[in-house]
Amino acid sequence: MNLFSNLETTPTYEEIFPGSVLMRGFALPEEHALLTAVETIASISPFRHMVTPGGLRMHVQSTGCGPRQFGDNNAFRYSKESPDSTATPRSALRPAMPELFHSFAIRAATLAGFPRFRPDSGHINRYQAGIKLGLHQDRHECDLTQPIVSVSLGLPAVFLLGGFERGDKARHILLEHGDVIVWGGPSRMRFHGVQPLKPGSHPLTGFYRYNLTFRKTQ
Repeated sequence: MNLFSNLETTPTYEEIFPGSVLMRGFALPEEHALLTAVETIASISPFRHMVTPGGLRMHVQSTGCGPRQFGDNNAFRYSKESPDSTATPRSALRPAMPELFHSFAIRAATLAGFPRFRPDSGHINRYQAGIKLGLHQDRHECDLTQPIVSVSLGLPAVFLLGGFERGDKARHILLEHGDVIVWGGPSRMRFHGVQPLKPGSHPLTGFYRYNLTFRKTQ
């Protein structure tokens, strides 16, 4: 457990690689508001297992907000339609990106050295014990000069931040509730993933970990 998990303190700032910055505890002041926004989004566009272009069902469950998001039949590419092929009119489109997400992501990106970041989409992954996310690159956004802002809420997880080839050795970074990591610039195309989540319970999220990532997609 990191030293700052239960303390009222100024968030830390740590450059992991050039262009990738870890800020422990940065989201703690807004933890309740962020989780409430997640619940609201999920009530409109429920969490579900996406399908990769190769037809594989992903283990992690996802939802999101903003005009463009991942779709079931077009995973890892952006589309305006809901990824749920049986969507009702209420969930035919993703909910709008909350202003809280927009302003929070801008503040985090600015602190990390990316003051021009203006996100338009949020992607939310929900993990439970045993679920992981394999190493991959975020490479389908329209402007790869824009960074990725990632927020961890709930159970801790080990985040993998590697090099520019899948086989490159990755840094293992423990991310706890409220931690934020931003990568862009020379780190934008680094492979990254999440190790299998260990069992546990968090007072705000129960048996889950939520990962919120904010992007510029249009």
